[in-house]
Amino acid sequence: MTDLVVFHSVLGLRPVELGFADRLRAAGHRVTTPDLYAGRTVSTLDEGFALKDAVGWETITRRALDAVRDLPAETVLVGVSMGAGVVQEVLPHRLGTAGVLLLHALGALPAGVRAGLPVQVHVADPDPIAPPAQVAAWREATARSGANARVYTYPGVGHFYTDADGPEYDAAAAGLTWERVEEFLSRSAPGSA
Repeated sequence: MTDLVVFHSVLGLRPVELGFADRLRAAGHRVTTPDLYAGRTVSTLDEGFALKDAVGWETITRRALDAVRDLPAETVLVGVSMGAGVVQEVLPHRLGTAGVLLLHALGALPAGVRAGLPVQVHVADPDPIAPPAQVAAWREATARSGANARVYTYPGVGHFYTDADGPEYDAAAAGLTWERVEEFLSRSAPGSA
């Protein structure tokens, strides 16, 4: 069993993140899903960016840090799209994390991450939020940090291909993503080899 915290996308804490958390709980993990927008959700990226700006990044970061305060140090940090940026903000305060999982976006790893930190990324290819050149630069920077990172790209799918309620949903790519996530968590769990 692994402790995880799942930070939601720019659209707010929606059924896709809650369903992901339920799936992880069914696999035996303990999952926290903080609501960084205090109950507000939207349906388009433009509305999401406007809501993010209205809430304010400082407030979002504070809420995220509050949400992890009492969680075990080795809790895996999971970011869904905008949540990858939240992980980027939280990670310097949680260097003992068992791993980092990023879905639909990239988040920079801070200086001082431990050598061998397990990191897994899942992005569409190409993805306007994480274009191929940015993915390549992220891989290079992450390799220099000493983290043990694996990037999975999914050709021909849309940005939010795991959202079964969204127009970009791709069942095959989503299924493969969830298989890889479970394998990652089985290796990242405290005490796993």
